[in-house]
Amino acid sequence: MTSLACTRDKAPAHPAISEHLAGRIRREFTTRWDTLWSGRSLLHGREAGPGAVRLNGNDYLSLTGHPDIVQAQTLAIKTDAEFVIQSGVFLLDEHPARKLELKLAHLLGQEDGLICQSGYAANLGLLQSIADDKTVIYMDTLAHTSLWEGARRAGATTHPFRHNDAEHLDRLVQRHGAGLIVVDSVYSTTGAVAPLVQVVEVAERRGCMTLVDESHSLGTHGPQGAGLCAELGLSHRVHFITASLAKAFAGRAGFLSVPAAMRNYVLSTSYPNMFSSCLLPHEIAALDATLEVIRRSDTERQRLHAHTLQLRGMLSDLGYPIHQGTEQIIALEAGTEPATMVLRDLLEERDVFGAVFCAPATSRNRTMVRLTLHAALTEAELDHVAAAAREVAPLVKPWDWPIARRARAACAQLS
Repeated sequence: MTSLACTRDKAPAHPAISEHLAGRIRREFTTRWDTLWSGRSLLHGREAGPGAVRLNGNDYLSLTGHPDIVQAQTLAIKTDAEFVIQSGVFLLDEHPARKLELKLAHLLGQEDGLICQSGYAANLGLLQSIADDKTVIYMDTLAHTSLWEGARRAGATTHPFRHNDAEHLDRLVQRHGAGLIVVDSVYSTTGAVAPLVQVVEVAERRGCMTLVDESHSLGTHGPQGAGLCAELGLSHRVHFITASLAKAFAGRAGFLSVPAAMRNYVLSTSYPNMFSSCLLPHEIAALDATLEVIRRSDTERQRLHAHTLQLRGMLSDLGYPIHQGTEQIIALEAGTEPATMVLRDLLEERDVFGAVFCAPATSRNRTMVRLTLHAALTEAELDHVAAAAREVAPLVKPWDWPIARRARAACAQLS
């Protein structure tokens, strides 16, 4: 009996993987882990304690735990006992998800839209539906990976244009012809804002469609949090808007806008929508309540923007090269993975926790600690971050980071 119990407690032997896969793991990961990462995870540092300042999430308006949202979610869990788990394509117009889709579309100044499992699924599924091997796509070099994967899945010919360079985009479109222009409104690694007015002007002048990913501006920018397209008065001039609802909405879903006449077409062609189950009733209820909270969160938006200006000013004064962005996402771009690990460790020792972004989320030598700000930060916490950055600066010498050297070289050329 004892022998049998011991046998059951042992983990079962796993069948050997192929030599080809083993070789790939060695080439693509093991060497990186053993050398650049010194046998430790670059992504996982210390556990954040109760006194830590956490700048590693995306809940920009600090909505997690909001009583209106919790109440709506709890009520749905208690009362929606007979829901059917099925693909979202089968949901009828009376379903709460459908009502939420229309609310979100109207907030964004769009005709219609679809809710799906994630922002990644939204981008992948939309691009698969609106592009194919006859489509030319023009993609900002810093566009989110889900957008690049969507273009690849569509089989489209994709031409990258220099980050936020509308003139380079215009030249490419003149050379290769009309197609689809794809940008983020606020870029997820640097907090840079896309020159949306100039991008839309290029699209209209050259007969292109536009897709704008508003994941990091929906909720935080624009009237009632309607996003950057709405803030700039561009909603009626942009063809498609997508967003992750895991950022300012602090949930788990994605959204894509479409013209009303295209809704059934996208439902019938977008694989992530067709082959993923719908969101659960309590998730829809929470997102619906979140939308109403976001609409009336002007004070939180103002506080977030004030925090952003304050901390960016503090870090710039200390010599940190953060000129590549302006919004609530701040990139401390140390460059190499070993240098970023040192930066991460020094900040975490001082109870400041960001998130490490490395390849494939960034270029190989543009690794960074990303700090994401939120509306609930206190003056004491902002001062704590600034004090930690001040202590760390002489140790990591941010003025000598590659991005700082490139900026000085660019200024020298201009002068």
